[in-house]
Parts: sequence; C-alpha cells; structure tokens
Amino acid sequence: MINKNIIFNNKLIYKKKKLPDNIKKKFLNLKKDFFWNKIPMLNSFNKNFKLNYNIKYIKKLKKKNNFNIIGMGGSVLGSKAIYSFLKYKIKKKFNFIDNLNINNFISLAKDKKNNNIFISKSGNTIETIANLNLIIKKKNFSSNTFITEFKSSALLEIANKLKCEIIEHKDYIGGRYSVMSEVGMLPAELMNLKIKNFKNLNYLIKSKKFISLLLSNVSSIYSLSSKGQNNSVILNYDEDMYDFCLWYQQLVGESLGKNKKGILPTISIMPKDNHSLMQYYLDGPKNSFFTFFSSKQNQKFKMKNEYISENLKYLKNKSLDKIINAQKLATQNVFLNKKISYRSFHILKKNEEELGTLFTFFVLETILLSRLFKINPFDQPAVELIKSETTRILSNS
Repeated sequence: MINKNIIFNNKLIYKKKKLPDNIKKKFLNLKKDFFWNKIPMLNSFNKNFKLNYNIKYIKKLKKKNNFNIIGMGGSVLGSKAIYSFLKYKIKKKFNFIDNLNINNFISLAKDKKNNNIFISKSGNTIETIANLNLIIKKKNFSSNTFITEFKSSALLEIANKLKCEIIEHKDYIGGRYSVMSEVGMLPAELMNLKIKNFKNLNYLIKSKKFISLLLSNVSSIYSLSSKGQNNSVILNYDEDMYDFCLWYQQLVGESLGKNKKGILPTISIMPKDNHSLMQYYLDGPKNSFFTFFSSKQNQKFKMKNEYISENLKYLKNKSLDKIINAQKLATQNVFLNKKISYRSFHILKKNEEELGTLFTFFVLETILLSRLFKINPFDQPAVELIKSETTRILSNS
C-alpha cells in the first residue's frame, strides 16, 4: 500500500531483482536537488508554498457558483482531474474549455452567469486566445480572471486592456507540472476544497514505504523500456479518474518523448475495451506495460433478478461495482497467467490527500525516469515546430 487509502500492486517485473545502484543514486541526487531548491517547481508540492493571489478577490469569487476554466494542456488538465476525482463533495459547476470545439460555445451562450478563468503560461497560446475571443462578454469584464506570466504577451495585453484580475503564473513552473500552483489550486479553492491537504511532498519524500514503491516502479519501467516495452497503457475502471488519466498522459508523453526516447501513454476505458482492444493487449506484440486504476464505489446499483435468465444466474443480486471489480480481477488473473507486465492502483477513499499523493508519485516517477533516459523533462521543443508552422500558415492565409 502507498498509504492506508491507496492499495498498490506491482507486477511489472515477474522475477524479483535487487534495486540497481544507479536508481538509488538518481533518487538521492533528486532528493538533494529538492532540498537545495534546484528543482523550484517541486516547491509548489509543499504546504508552505505561497500562492500569489489576492485573498479579498478570491473570497469574492468564491461566492460565485459557475465557472469556465479556459486553457490548453497542463493549464486545465490538473484542475479538471481534481474536479472529476472529488466532484462528490463539490457543489459548484465547472466547465473546462481545452480544445477548439463549436459545441462548447453553443452551450455556454445560454448561461450568462459563468465566471471565466483564462490560463496560459506563455500568454500566447493560439487556442486559448481564440476561445477567449468567442467566450468573453463585453458587458461583464469583471467576471474574467487571467493566470499568465508577468511578461509581454497577447493574454496579458488583453487582461490589462479589460482591467481584469491578473494572477502570476510562475515562470519556473511548466504547465504539466502546475497542478499544485495557482493554476490548479485557484480552481480547487473555488471548489471549496482543502488545498493544503493536496500537498505532502516533504512528508512523502522521507517516507521509506512511499520511496521504496516509487523506486521499484521506476526501476521496473526503465528495465521494460530498455527491452522495447515503451507503451504505457492505462486500464481505467473508474470514469471519475478518466481526467486524472489524461493528466498522467500529458505528463509522461510531453516530458519523456524526446531524442527518439520515451514512453507512449494511452488510455483504455474499462471494461468497455474488453470488447475492442483487449484481444490486442493479450495476444498482440509484447511492447506494452499496463496500469490499472480503480476505486471503491459507494453507490450500490443491484441487478433486477426478474430479468436475469438461468444461464446468467451468477449475476443475481450482484451490484454494478461487484461486476466491474470481477472483470478487473479477471483481467489481472489472465495477465498473471500470461506474464503480462502490470501495476494497479486501487483507491479506497477519495479526498484531497490521496489525489495529492497520486500527483506527487507520478511527477517524481517522471522526473526520475527522465534522468535515467538523460533527457530534459521540463521542455517540449518539438511542439514548438507545430506552433511556428501554424503561425506561418495563418499569417499567409
């Protein structure tokens, strides 16, 4: 177990091996870098990290009930994951606009009570600027908040022109690592969540159990990757964790996919994909490892026995949760028999602390893997080619 509410099982490597010295060394260097503040982004995962926004303004904003979070990639995925994972305790409505989709604006046009939060680290994200021009209402500029770097940009220029509230996006925190900064914590605060409870890095990095599980994971994944198993397939059995899976997908794909190295993260919605992709997973190329995500469900929807035929009597009195769990266990049993590499995370209780632990675990895992791959996990140089080419095409059209 990672902690009392997260059950973890590691079957990535079937033959137990001693943890390689280079893995231990990489972690000790990472730990040293953290305490010497050489990775300033990680400070945002501490309880004492100062969030730079106006408390009076936030108190006023917290009285509102409807919000649009507009941004791309890491500007939105963290808060979206928080909202989905903890929606059972959130009474407000949040929309997340993270693509160019006309259907977004048809539904938003009907609701005049929305408060907009525009997020872009660079302040020049094309999709965010395009969405802003379609969403923003001329008669109610006070309902708009901007999170961006304090440097010359299109977004900062618009915010100043409209005299809207501007919150600084720290220049040393990249979008996919920003969930514990203002980018993720402002929306979390507006959801009336306990933002301090997300942040436990100082404790976790000293926890022998947490670090032991982290390092065994990193060692296993690196070993699999070196043998050509570079596809990280998420098997998600909880739809409330789907947005967390999307957050993980961006974190891993954008951080590690460089210099012809990396891990390709994909998501399967389970048990639905038993009827599409599972045949490939079981009997196709052995180039993947798998991560199961599931959680304990409190809602108990039971089968109506009068509609169950005799040949399916094993379904009688079974809850939906029990059926889903049986399908997950069946898949894991088949994986074991076929010696297919997998790990599983089962969440017993959903709260801020458990989600914060998962965020922290995968961020540290990604940074450690990047050091083993000898790549920079904090940039995305290849994507800049698409941005510059898009600018060229639009400028000439």
